Amino acid sequence: MTTPESRETGHENSQSAPENSGNHAALDPITEILRTSRVIAVVGLSSRRFRPSYGVAEYLQRAGYKIIPVNPAETEVLGVRAVARLEDIAGKVDIVDIFRRSEAVAEIVDAAIGIGARAVWMQEGVIHAGAAEKARQAGLVVVMDRCILKDHMKRFRLRED
Repeated sequence: MTTPESRETGHENSQSAPENSGNHAALDPITEILRTSRVIAVVGLSSRRFRPSYGVAEYLQRAGYKIIPVNPAETEVLGVRAVARLEDIAGKVDIVDIFRRSEAVAEIVDAAIGIGARAVWMQEGVIHAGAAEKARQAGLVVVMDRCILKDHMKRFRLRED
């Protein structure tokens, strides 16, 4: 059973079923959102290769996700045209991955709700309980204070060619 507490996986270990268990009904919310998503808007994505946002987005792109850079200071990142705001994205977004300071999260969550995203993912160190609760109340899956790359690798083991 998915409860609001189990949907937000920031400060607890909620990996209830291993990836290879074969029991899809028991998949944890992180596995489920990663497995069913295709488009990830990366808020705060930088074109600087040494930034964590770049490495994470590059990995996700190699894993087959469509990445949309969201950063008003960028024109293109990883070969994809950047947009200034979530509201500038044409089309559906599954996950809004947030690489911004915690104090910027509330506004981003409001925008994620407004564009109909299925999930908000606050990267390691990004914590905003009020915004998380608002997103959950709006029906979004919330992941807080976790790295999407680490969680994807743990579950799906992307291999280099």
